[in-house]
Amino acid sequence: MVARYNDPHYDRWAAQIRRTGGCAQPVHLRGKVEYRDPLNGALLHRYTTANEPGGVLRVACKTRRASRCPSCAETYRADTYQLIRAGLVGGKGVPAEVAEHPAVFLTLTAPSFGAVHSLCMKNGQVLRCRPRRKSGTCPHGRPVACNERHSADDPRLGEPICPDCYDHTGSVLFNALAPELWRRFTIRLRRVLARNCGLSVKELGQVLKVSFAKVAEYQRRGVVHFHAIVRLDGPDGPATLPPGWATLDGLADAITEAARHVTVATPEAAELPPVTLAWGRELDIRPITANGDLTEQAVAGYVAKYATKAAECVGTLDRRVRPTDDLDQLDIRPHARRLIAECLKLDALPELEGLRLAAWAHMLGFRGHFSTKSRAYSTTLAALRAARAEYQRAEHPVTTGRLPFEDDTVLVTSHWAYVGQGLTTGEALLAAAITATRLPVTTPPEGLAA
Repeated sequence: MVARYNDPHYDRWAAQIRRTGGCAQPVHLRGKVEYRDPLNGALLHRYTTANEPGGVLRVACKTRRASRCPSCAETYRADTYQLIRAGLVGGKGVPAEVAEHPAVFLTLTAPSFGAVHSLCMKNGQVLRCRPRRKSGTCPHGRPVACNERHSADDPRLGEPICPDCYDHTGSVLFNALAPELWRRFTIRLRRVLARNCGLSVKELGQVLKVSFAKVAEYQRRGVVHFHAIVRLDGPDGPATLPPGWATLDGLADAITEAARHVTVATPEAAELPPVTLAWGRELDIRPITANGDLTEQAVAGYVAKYATKAAECVGTLDRRVRPTDDLDQLDIRPHARRLIAECLKLDALPELEGLRLAAWAHMLGFRGHFSTKSRAYSTTLAALRAARAEYQRAEHPVTTGRLPFEDDTVLVTSHWAYVGQGLTTGEALLAAAITATRLPVTTPPEGLAA
């Protein structure tokens, strides 16, 4: 830290850190960019990293994980918030009339795979975890009841009452097939809406469009559930009103029926009989209104919060499991260790090879995108990032490697190479002080710059 602070190029290094917004693991690039006149080849401008501190340009890592980089994750969260909110009240290219369309906030949960310790509350009072009038023991000799009142920071929350009774196989396969279950749910929802109004699915598409945006959240027991905004539009998307018969009640009824009947079967293997998976019994559907209990700002903030999280809240890893890792030596929760071991075990079955459970063992089998949306819901993250990048190019043309020339009047030649990522411990302390950001809770990734 002292060496960096006393470096003659400290001011330029600090400027790069500020430009990244305090990124905890900036990417180091080495290279140059040249601007030439396409008619005579005259050099108009050249930028090279040779004069930068350490001979590299530091750019933000742009990860969405708050455990890796709080600064970049906050940018991702803010973009997701704008994307979700634009689909509810308009803006970012979405007409304001979209606020008049029926929309609900939906939560789809996973089924039970075994009893786990949980925080139970009623009227603000903490209840006993799993009281049983006739408590006994499970086949493995463990009590089936838990009469403790767990606190919010109790490490036992989410842990099975009996680890040997818990269905780790079912939990892992549900996570792996949850994206397919969601896809089938959206198909079934459109079919139910079409049937309820006496139309075919093709005819329904000519008068009504179902738009959605969803985010995945991990429960403490290690399974995902989905939060989604489901909205009814006219045939041309948010710019057109849906038919008069497309009401909140009709949408809620169709969602309930579709969620209750959609299923997905696990692949059949020699050592594993097929299992039919479905959504859990808990189904929450709440209307989104401008002045009700659930406003568009609250929904957008709630959904965006989970867009920056992954499975680390379950007590597992925030990186892939390596072949050289010893599961018994990893600093993870016992339940997460069992789920990771189950992923590795099931991945050895040829019939389950397509699920890639070993590659996604650190995610406990889930390999889907954490935030997705239908095409017509609102703007895109790519559009928001492009607008921000264009603004940064206009404000800082030299340091971003771009000058305000028209593309058809200037020939741009660039050469870039990746040379590392991250900050040393001393640099991380300085960066946190410079940008007033908090340090990540996990250790920096491998491949740090010296």
